[in-house]
Amino acid sequence: MLRASAAAEGAGVPSSTLVCEGFLGLAAAASVGLGLPNLPVARVVGHPGVQSKEMLERNVLDVTLEGVMNNLLSAPAAAGADREPGARDVIASGNFDEINDAFYASGLSDGLPIIPPTREKVEQFLRRTDRDPDESLGNLLPDSRAATVWSVAVNGVMAGCRPEYMPVLVALIEAMADPAYGVEHSGNTPGGETLIILNGPIIRQLGFNYTQGVMRDGFRPNTSIGRFWRLYLRNVAGFLPHKNDKATFGNTWRVVVAENEDVVRKIGWTAVSEDMGCAAGDSAVTIARYTGGNHISSVSGATPEAMMPYLHDAMVRQYSWQLMFTVGQGMGTLRPLMLVSPIIAETIAGWGWSKRDLQRHLFDHARMPAREFERILRDWTQKPTWNLKAEHEAGRIPRVFHESDDPGRMVPLVWKPEDYMIAVTGDLTRNSVYIFAHNGVLGFPVARRIALSGSRAAT
Repeated sequence: MLRASAAAEGAGVPSSTLVCEGFLGLAAAASVGLGLPNLPVARVVGHPGVQSKEMLERNVLDVTLEGVMNNLLSAPAAAGADREPGARDVIASGNFDEINDAFYASGLSDGLPIIPPTREKVEQFLRRTDRDPDESLGNLLPDSRAATVWSVAVNGVMAGCRPEYMPVLVALIEAMADPAYGVEHSGNTPGGETLIILNGPIIRQLGFNYTQGVMRDGFRPNTSIGRFWRLYLRNVAGFLPHKNDKATFGNTWRVVVAENEDVVRKIGWTAVSEDMGCAAGDSAVTIARYTGGNHISSVSGATPEAMMPYLHDAMVRQYSWQLMFTVGQGMGTLRPLMLVSPIIAETIAGWGWSKRDLQRHLFDHARMPAREFERILRDWTQKPTWNLKAEHEAGRIPRVFHESDDPGRMVPLVWKPEDYMIAVTGDLTRNSVYIFAHNGVLGFPVARRIALSGSRAAT
């Protein structure tokens, strides 16, 4: 609602945004990013979700109403002029410890030691791209700050990346700036964290881990680029804990997951980047945001039919409130991700199954009763009633959600088979899968080709 308030105030119309007291700091920080510091807000005591109707009414009348009236009858306080340092300004000097202390005190560090971004080191990164250092790759909310190639290099240095990673970093920030991804949701309540999937020849060229322990730190490209992502969200987009980042619990940054393209090609499947529209053989990054995941051990069976019940059951169990991204908020934007170990993929493909066959089987069998689907929607969207029949008849969801009036009919988790994302990676000989809980429209999958020549990457 702050954006609506900013539009109203910009047009000379008084406004007042109701804000729960736990989000007052976020409102103040977001107002700065909207270019109108001190946007008028009225405090809502506590959280309405845990108050009785009587308590909420009393709090609104005793506290919130007065704030609304004051906001509508008086102009917002004038804001002071805060100037950010220039891109090439020296903001700290000293030895390694002194630089790190200064960056930490300024909120420019994730709490771990950073590599001081000296001009010399930044220039080493810039020599790995043809892009102009001052070129903007997009404007990032919530701080509405330009994502420049220079700032990519600076944060790459800080994260411990090597200069040759620069094309990957540029592609990642182009993806971050894509409106479809929704970077502005990076600090929302569930605290989802982005997973980066890497494809193409660059995996081997730069030495990414794509086998055992693929989600572990300890491999410099996987680890440092994952850290870079979170640093960039902090330092450029503006997501800082206790300010614009309001995750209840939060997740820490994830290492880059590289797909095992040796196995993908061997079994005749497509890579994730190809599923996302990139050409076969291109080096590319795919990003999406997830609140968490679950490792499914010991997926046993000599045939796909024997293995699939493990996968169906695990997929359904992973999803609850996220179904609001299938029906409700962000209609049809749920994209579950399953990491499949090579031995599982090879066994399934050995029986003639393509990746499309696997997606279709998940779509047809990873289902729940319609009454349960509607109950989850009711509980998590705070809408009193949900009726999949009515949603279908109104043209808002596909027919697959209402093939009969039987409340026990089984309905899918997603709109279509290809909504399931599948990556082959991990230990070569372990029979396991890992299923991520996707955040739907609040972190929709986006891919970018890694342009080694420095030309603008294409989706």
